[in-house]
Amino acid sequence: MPVPETRVVIHQESEGDVPLLTWLADLPAKARAKCIERIERLALLGSELRRPEADYLRDGIYELRVRHQRINYRMLYAFVGKNVALLTHGLVKERRVPPGEIDQAIKRKRRFEDDPDTHTYEE
Repeated sequence: MPVPETRVVIHQESEGDVPLLTWLADLPAKARAKCIERIERLALLGSELRRPEADYLRDGIYELRVRHQRINYRMLYAFVGKNVALLTHGLVKERRVPPGEIDQAIKRKRRFEDDPDTHTYEE
């Protein structure tokens, strides 16, 4: 049975900042392209996406995993409702994703659930 396509939503702060897009804009072009490709895979496969492309962290937060030139790029996301993946932000990972980054993703997920219109980035 085919997996239903997942709607990928990018989190936007109340004041209009979009942490994931700001982070992506600062990446080297090849790393950014690989991150965008991974986001497209999330849209295609949703919760079926597994290691090495994605992994579960804790408390409903997952990471999209990209490696480029020995650097580990991570984009944190959570599933909200049916077939919606909320991308909260990105980071460069060293040994592990810092707990504070996961906590930040949890807070952004809660804000999105409370007020999806304010916290959804629209192009």
